[in-house]
Amino acid sequence: MDLGTQKRVAAAIMKCSQSKVYFDPEHLEEIKEAITKQDLRELINANIIQRKPDAGVSRGRARKVLAQKKKGRQKGQGSRKGKATARVSKKEKWMAKVRAQRKFLKVLKEKKHVNNEEFKTLYGRSKGGFFRNIRHIKFFMKDKKIGSENGKEKT
Repeated sequence: MDLGTQKRVAAAIMKCSQSKVYFDPEHLEEIKEAITKQDLRELINANIIQRKPDAGVSRGRARKVLAQKKKGRQKGQGSRKGKATARVSKKEKWMAKVRAQRKFLKVLKEKKHVNNEEFKTLYGRSKGGFFRNIRHIKFFMKDKKIGSENGKEKT
């Protein structure tokens, strides 16, 4: 039983691909007898000829990957696209660095490891981008004997 013509015409009526057209197997004789567009429209309205639903793309795998990334996995060199500045902007990187340094200096001041004058000097240098990180501040203080008593560091 060749229903190719009916399938083609039904697809044109439903404005879809022929592969999306579904014929009810119990009514194949009726479909075979339908030769005009009007006959096919009646069968479509009677749900004897139907359009198959569009197949979506499953997000299951994507959700799994996102769950792993939330945990901090799958973020290595091979998974990265774009420059480092596309992932974290220069400004955000700067803000994180300076905030950490200022927090460290505040702790030093509160614990009385540095006096007000030394604090202002270190704070100003931090603001000017002199220090690379907190370790650099510690090294600088040790080198310049800042916040020390008899050459011993208090931190």
